[in-house]
Amino acid sequence: MKKEWSPRAWVQHLFLIIVIFIGIRFCLFVSCLEKGVLPGFDRPAGVDAFLPISALISLKHFFLTRTISGIHPAGLVIFLIICISALFARRGFCAWICPVGLIGEYFAKLNSKLFKHSPTIPAWLDIPLRAIKYILAFFFIYQIFFKMPGAVIDMFINSPYNRFADVKMLHFFTGLSPVALSVFSALAILTVVFRNFWCRYLCPYGALLGIIGLLCPGRVRRDPARCTGCGKCERSCPGFIKISGQINVNSQECCACLNCVENCPSNGALNFSYFSGKKTISSLTMGLLFLLLFGLGITASRLTGHWKSNISPEQYLSFTAPDSVKRPVPHGTMDRERMRKAILKMRKRNGGLTPSAGQSPTSGIHNNKEILQVP
Repeated sequence: MKKEWSPRAWVQHLFLIIVIFIGIRFCLFVSCLEKGVLPGFDRPAGVDAFLPISALISLKHFFLTRTISGIHPAGLVIFLIICISALFARRGFCAWICPVGLIGEYFAKLNSKLFKHSPTIPAWLDIPLRAIKYILAFFFIYQIFFKMPGAVIDMFINSPYNRFADVKMLHFFTGLSPVALSVFSALAILTVVFRNFWCRYLCPYGALLGIIGLLCPGRVRRDPARCTGCGKCERSCPGFIKISGQINVNSQECCACLNCVENCPSNGALNFSYFSGKKTISSLTMGLLFLLLFGLGITASRLTGHWKSNISPEQYLSFTAPDSVKRPVPHGTMDRERMRKAILKMRKRNGGLTPSAGQSPTSGIHNNKEILQVP
């Protein structure tokens, strides 16, 4: 019998569809520009979600100026929504929204089909490997918030590199170099062999949310009187958290996926709750909380004018297909500088004559019987 989808699976696939729609629309947008044509539709602002460095820099710009930059503002809005979500669902974004997390889960299913006993990384190597994502997160935060002065922040935000980072990102993925392709292939293989390899060891986004999530009052709670010690909770946990020996699970690896709660055979032995632990948060409630947070956040940003970028389609066109926006000089005419150079060249060829003092280089052109040919 086919297992029914959980509320989390529905939310995950809903956001995956949204991401695919944004990706297709942005590809069509850039395709029109590359043909020298202004698209007849708006650039999807949601593509800014894939520019986390730009969002971090925009956040510092906001702290310095108390204003939201008009360059990729949706990236900052989505970044703030994701960080706020960690205050009520820990690393829940990873398990409920992130498309990379969903792909990782499909790889985990492939792992279970390929291996009778899933390979695991030994504890002595697991801990230093987990530190990598925190080091990466610290590096970006330190460089942006503590090393980059305000003038450099403003310069970067308005630079062509940042303004058109979305186009550059698309070109990177559509034209992967052999090195990039090899790296992505290696990561995919590692994620198939070792469950959640990318999310567990390398994702700096997940590290940041894990740190913020420590402030979350919600956590998985275990009732020892009802726990049978079967271990199903730990086997279903994507974060490999030791649950059976704890009363309150406060791990940075917890992504509030509620797999442990749903797979527990003993009713009431595990639950996800806030503060006192009396009110249990179900999977359906958690999904609705995520939909509400993203819905309200994006709607508020639209109403306040902080969603769409102020980069015009014409500016995108001049960057993507610069030749299409150059205005050719009509045959038989030329600008003043080209005319001056042509006259001087002609005078030199005709005997080295130069304009007398007080005379313009263009004077006497009407008396010259040679016809200037415009290149």
